[in-house]
Amino acid sequence: MAETDTPQAQFALQRIYLKDVSYEAPNSPAAFTKAWKPEVKLDLNTTGRKVDEQHYEVAIKVTVTAKNEGETAFLVELVQCGLFVAINIPEQQLAQMLGAMCPNILFPYLRENIDNLVVKGGFPALMLSPINFDALYQQRLQEAQAAQKDAESQATH
Repeated sequence: MAETDTPQAQFALQRIYLKDVSYEAPNSPAAFTKAWKPEVKLDLNTTGRKVDEQHYEVAIKVTVTAKNEGETAFLVELVQCGLFVAINIPEQQLAQMLGAMCPNILFPYLRENIDNLVVKGGFPALMLSPINFDALYQQRLQEAQAAQKDAESQATH
């Protein structure tokens, strides 16, 4: 029997790290004297990039803004990253891994870091709700396909 020379796919998490973090509480200490009924706004973005032949960095960038009685109580900006090894993984599968699976791995760390910053800033705990990165990835994929179809139809007319 001949052995197959098909290279084996490999995928592994190498490191989880904070790349950037910023915390502001511009209206403290006055913010602590008011009833706490915040409006929390969350902006989130994920990116993946090739570092070298086998390493990929995946980043989740989040901005959390909490306003109380119309004034900013706190603002947190954080970039949570992971370094992943990916070898011999088909391109389409790799794109889904970097766009959905890796952010799912990183999100609990991001969530804990946000909560720690907010609590250490003197505010009540802020536990972000889970995010379905698989659904977000599929949505981005559909939007990109629709944009490509629009561009193709405009080019033919």
